[in-house]
Amino acid sequence: MGNTAEQGPQAAQHRKFLARAVELARDNVTNEGGRPFGAVLVRDGEIIAEGVNTIHINGDLTGHAELEAMRRATIEAGEPRLDGCVIYASGHPCPMCLSAMYLSGVSAVYYACSQEDGDPYGLSTADIYHELTLPPQQRQLPMAYLPLAEGPAVYRDWQARKDRE
Repeated sequence: MGNTAEQGPQAAQHRKFLARAVELARDNVTNEGGRPFGAVLVRDGEIIAEGVNTIHINGDLTGHAELEAMRRATIEAGEPRLDGCVIYASGHPCPMCLSAMYLSGVSAVYYACSQEDGDPYGLSTADIYHELTLPPQQRQLPMAYLPLAEGPAVYRDWQARKDRE
C-alpha cells in the first residue's frame, strides 16, 4: 500500500470510510470537547466499530480513537483478533495504536491527515516514531533488563494453560 492509498475502484470506498472518520473527529471536537481524532474499523466493506478520542472524558491516555474502535470490536466479538479488518483514521496513528493494530492482526490502515498536517497543532507523534528507531541506550526513556530467576516461570505457567488466549 505504501504511504498513499492506491487509485482505482476501491479508492472511492476508502475515501468514504476516511470521510466518516474525519466526521467523527469533527463531531468530537465540536460537540464533545475532545481531541480531533476519529476511527472506523471495517471488515468486508462493513463498519463493525467506530471510535473517537476519549482522553478528555476520564484522563485515560489510551483513549485514542483507533483503540476505542478496536476495543469495541474485540469486546463484542469476545476475542482479541481483528484479522481482515481495515482501520480508517482521521490522523496518522501513533505508535501505541499502530502496535495494537499489529498485535490484533489488522490488515491495513488508511489515514486522512499526516504527521506533517498535525505538527503545527502539536498533534504529531513523529518524534516518538523517531525515538523508537534509536538503540535503547540512546532513547530518552531509560530501559533496563533486570532478569529474575523466577520471571520465566509465569510464561511456562501460561503456556501450560489449555484455555489461554
